This record gives sequence, structure tokens and C-alpha cells, in this order.
Amino acid sequence: MQVTDRVCVVTGGASGIGEALCRRFAADGARAVVVVDRDAAGAERVAADIGGLAEVVDVGVESEITSMLTRIDDELGPVDVLCNNAGIASGGDPLTTPLDEWQRQWDVNLMAHVHAVRTVLPGMLARGEGHLQFTASMAGILTSHGNAPYAVSKHAVVGLAEWLSITYHDKGVRSYLLAPLGVRTPMLGDQADSEWGRLAAGPIAEPEEVAQQVVDAFAEERFLILTNPVAQEWMAFKTTDPEKWLRGMRRLQARIEAADDGAAPGG
Repeated sequence: MQVTDRVCVVTGGASGIGEALCRRFAADGARAVVVVDRDAAGAERVAADIGGLAEVVDVGVESEITSMLTRIDDELGPVDVLCNNAGIASGGDPLTTPLDEWQRQWDVNLMAHVHAVRTVLPGMLARGEGHLQFTASMAGILTSHGNAPYAVSKHAVVGLAEWLSITYHDKGVRSYLLAPLGVRTPMLGDQADSEWGRLAAGPIAEPEEVAQQVVDAFAEERFLILTNPVAQEWMAFKTTDPEKWLRGMRRLQARIEAADDGAAPGG
């Protein structure tokens, strides 16, 4: 699959990985790139730069994301590529993170994907073609230190993407799971160059590198998109010997607490 002449919608498109995806899709000849974000100024800036369309949407609100996607379908044509990229990370352990913060991350990090898929999937199935990309983070596969709501909600994204791939791949709808290690984005912020970042986030990638990896996976119609080969090694370690992996993660937790005097959000 190539994005040339496709209608591409990217949530979280005003910065970071989402912005890099929007710019790459436009450069590759997409017919339309829709930059979706709560940050109106950021979305409009990116859209103006690439000749795209800015949509100011809180993806954590079902009515906002469904009405936007329905309007795009009416005005630009069917959505060919949906990148569920928007995400938030805050909070800490289950005892100190307020329940409303748990709910907010669940709504943005997972349910926004569900609402978007429910809106575009019927048309994709009717056409026998569609492309759904989900940004999960390696926190959804290996977990992360310090932010329980983020790790839990990203695990759910992995499950959703896998289920959709199993169920709809042979009906023409392709699913892609992006599971980055650390990426230099506003979410990671200053932690990208911190001791925590070095220990827990893994090798730090640039958003443009990740966008290239995504379009490569599209071309190959390959489900799993990793930003560094070491992630594959860590996944194999976890599945081969879970008890040893957990012991290692506990040691890393102790090192992070000693180095950073607390935990930081995942990236």
C-alpha cells in the first residue's frame, strides 16, 4: 500500500510522530491529509505547511471524533488511511493517580481508537480495502515504569490492533501496530535526554525516522512496526522467560528511582 492519492487522517497530527506522518503523507502524494488535534494553532500550522486540512477535535469525546470522520467522508471521500496516533501520558501509580485521570487516558489512548474504527470500518469493509494504524508504544508490549494508566491503556491498544488484524485482514482491511521505544516528542519532553530516558525509554528516535518506518510497513503490509531492533530482542526475552524479565524490570525500576528520584511518563 502507498498513500499516493489516498485520503489520510492522522490524530495527534500537530506535533511529534503525528506531525511527521502528516508531512510524510503529503510529500508522498496523498490526495488529502487531515491533521486532527486539540491544539488548533498546531494543527493549522501543519495543515498550512502541507496543504492539508486542520480539524480541531478532542478525540477523547466520542461525538467529536465520529462527527469529524463522517464529515471528512462526505466532503473529501472515504477515509483510506486512519492513523490513531493521539495519546496522553500523566499520572503515576494506582494509589496516587486520580480515577478521573485513569478515565481520561482510557478515553484518549484507547476509546478514541474504538470510536474512530466504528465510524470508518463499515465503509472499508464495503469497499474491501482500508488501512488502520495504531500508535501503542512499547509500553503496550513490555510495559513502562512509573505511569500505570499509560501502560495499561497502551496494552489495550495492542489487543485492539491484534484483534482487528485477525478478524478483518482477509476482508481487505489492514491493521498496523506502531510500538515505539523513546521518540523525541513533546510527550517525552526533556526526559529524552535524562537518565530516566536513557534507562527506560531505550534508544531515542526522531519523529521523521518513525514516519519512514510507518510508510515502509504500509508498503510491506506488515503489522508490527518497531523503532529499534533491540525492541525485538526485549520482546523475545519477555516471552521466553517472563520471571527473569520481571526481575530485570524490577532492578531497572530501582535504578530509575535512584537516578531520577521518581518516575517519568512513557514515550
